[in-house]
Amino acid sequence: MNLLDVIFYSFVVVVFIQVIYYGVLFGSFAFIKLDKKPFKNLPVSVLICAKNEADNLKQFLPSIFKQNYSNFEVVLINDASIDETLEVMESFAAKHANTKIINVKNIEAFWANKKYALTLGIKAAKHNHLLFTDADCEPISNQWISEMVARFTNEKTIVLGYGAYHKIKNSFLNKLIRYETLLTAIQYFSLAKLGMPFMGVGRNLAYSREEFFKTNGFIKHIDVRSGDDDLFINEAAHSGNTAICFTKESFTTSNPKTTYNKWFRQKRRHVSTANRYQFKHKSILALFYITQVLFWVLSITLLIFFFYWQFVASLIIFRLIIQYLAVGFSAKKLNETDVLYLLPFLELFLIGFQLTIFIANLISKPNYWK
Repeated sequence: MNLLDVIFYSFVVVVFIQVIYYGVLFGSFAFIKLDKKPFKNLPVSVLICAKNEADNLKQFLPSIFKQNYSNFEVVLINDASIDETLEVMESFAAKHANTKIINVKNIEAFWANKKYALTLGIKAAKHNHLLFTDADCEPISNQWISEMVARFTNEKTIVLGYGAYHKIKNSFLNKLIRYETLLTAIQYFSLAKLGMPFMGVGRNLAYSREEFFKTNGFIKHIDVRSGDDDLFINEAAHSGNTAICFTKESFTTSNPKTTYNKWFRQKRRHVSTANRYQFKHKSILALFYITQVLFWVLSITLLIFFFYWQFVASLIIFRLIIQYLAVGFSAKKLNETDVLYLLPFLELFLIGFQLTIFIANLISKPNYWK
């Protein structure tokens, strides 16, 4: 058996693994039907932690107060901002009686630590059901609270939602950002559906105060500046207590980064938390990424040498069809279908981008949340 034989049989195995991921694992979310839940008027606290976000709060906070939900408070957490964030919060509090402001001062032990600020906000919240979003996010409908809260039950104390990004015409970077966001959502929705929830996004996430304190909050990863969303969910979530919400009325949306450098910095922070995930979750994600890389490297190598090229081409097409089906049905659910036109190119760019981030994080760890 020569080297090309080894590459060929490796390629067959890689295609098989990729088809399992897209067809079976990701298909668990892609091919499920939307399950509408009846309205529940549970009291809920909406928490927004902001650091130097005065302009974003002016733009996006009105959409929170316009929610068609009668039983909620808004907890605004000012994380030691040096701009007019606190003044903006106070102006909204003067107009809306259901507003509570937590003004966090920096202390040496938790300097610039979002988890410390969030913990103070959670302790100050008066309701057991907590709904989180970011200062630069807005719900796309006035049904956001009701849709997310409807997923709570006596057993389901964690609800994973979808946080989208605004679309920018004729921007490849924007499509790349939204494709990465879509793929991440497919992964965490799919694994949650299969009983293995591993992360959520702070742009759209809900859980109970009781669950937070039962898990001892963020104490196990308080040393990591980021991860108030995914690391907490990775520790607290399991098949019995986690629900997903992907009705279009439940989405939040926010402004994406507009330069590669800014997005690189943001993703470095996000990716840095993954090494703290449970081993089974790290293994599943790592195998998916490794086989993604190998699929393209091995297929291109075999085609260059015309080695069983007809069979190789057939396997490439087969894998792409399964991928398009899984990603396509998921994209339709999450209103991201325009990325499908560039799917192979976006995948290749994202693979290279993630590899660059991985190398950068090996050299130095990001230590910031803003």
